[in-house]
Amino acid sequence: MIQKVLIANRGEIALRIVRACREMGIKTLAVYSEADVQSLHVQLADEAICIGGNKSADSYLRADRIISAAEIADVDAIHPGYGFLSENAKFAEQCESCNIKFIGPKSKSIKMMGDKSVAKDTVRKAGVPTVPGSDGPVETEAEAVKVARKIGYPVIIKAVAGGGGRGMRIAHNDVSFAKEYHVARGEAEKAFSNGAVYIEKYIEKPRHIEFQILADSHGKTVHLGERDCSVQRRHQKLIEESPSPFLLQHSDLRKKMGKAAIRAAEAAEYENAGTIEFLVDAKGNYYFIEMNTRIQVEHPVTEEVTGIDLIKQQLRIANGEKLDFDQGDIKFEKHAIECRINAEDPARNFAPSPGTIGLYYAPGGLGVRVDSHAYSGYTIPPYYDSMIGKLICFGPTRKVALERAYRALSEYLVRGIKTTIPLHRAIMADPLFIEGKATTAYMEDFLGRTAADLFS
Repeated sequence: MIQKVLIANRGEIALRIVRACREMGIKTLAVYSEADVQSLHVQLADEAICIGGNKSADSYLRADRIISAAEIADVDAIHPGYGFLSENAKFAEQCESCNIKFIGPKSKSIKMMGDKSVAKDTVRKAGVPTVPGSDGPVETEAEAVKVARKIGYPVIIKAVAGGGGRGMRIAHNDVSFAKEYHVARGEAEKAFSNGAVYIEKYIEKPRHIEFQILADSHGKTVHLGERDCSVQRRHQKLIEESPSPFLLQHSDLRKKMGKAAIRAAEAAEYENAGTIEFLVDAKGNYYFIEMNTRIQVEHPVTEEVTGIDLIKQQLRIANGEKLDFDQGDIKFEKHAIECRINAEDPARNFAPSPGTIGLYYAPGGLGVRVDSHAYSGYTIPPYYDSMIGKLICFGPTRKVALERAYRALSEYLVRGIKTTIPLHRAIMADPLFIEGKATTAYMEDFLGRTAADLFS
């Protein structure tokens, strides 16, 4: 049985895991960089060990130091959160070889779904629709152009080992393709030490809809409904909600996609929590794009809609327990919307805004949840992701959830730094978003329509 968990992460997700473990009577060990000595997860964990310098490469990405900390503190398991080493198959293998439970899927599943071309081939064989594209990595520009012409422009060039929008470029013709192909390869090599790319048909103005998966080690796999993540900027999600406004109007499509998500997870022999991501066009055609083999930033919207604590389920699955509910037991009785609160200045092209928070006041009230590690006097370091919190608002209908989100954003006070709070408040009042018509092209359109007023 898991008695103590090392949390190989920082910020709000580390704090979220500390709280779930405490409720389950599980001890926690926080590991932290020198820059995070005052972070809340360090203060609230049962134990804490510094593992290195400020930069991720000197701390949170140092698998050797994390494993050493785990052995020193005699932990049973490691929870990687998201980002950093969460989808690193080698790290999962190291945990397994050291007899430390990795709270996530087996390393072979991470490896299988981490390679985008292998993942596509795997789910395609399971009968899951995929975006038309190359059969695997394209080695030369000439080969890549041939594929692009065959499937038809526009196309998107993607890093095989990619994520977070890096190593991803769109080309509309042969001329732009030559440039973007080499840029994508360069970005991929820099970000992932792997410059391999593949080519896909670019689906214009789709919905980005993902399904939350839970799978135990006894052969049961279920989905916990979908999240609509279409509001993005440069492939980085800003707002997520469940259920999807689009699928609310297409219940048959939701059933098909849910079944496809389960087939994809089963094809990967998946265990623990994961997410199957799809693009959906205006006609309701859906295409698998990737699987995230970890907990997602936006997992709270699913928790509020279903009433299921995903972090606790991760721990129970890692403990070898069976899921104690079936697909038919899962109820979707609310609507939830999450706004990512980032320390960024939208008026300066979303430039990071690290610094010391002078005043921090989180909103509350019925149907409002805030997951954040920020507090008055906390200094946001410049070394990591700019997200300082997540505002999750929920209610019996989407209309109520939107009203609560607008109200809560009006109450949310963060002084001393710039944040995306004003941007989110403007989006919650935008007729196009209120009508549920946002696609992945929404943010570009929204900023084009409102920038002059929003940033004046």
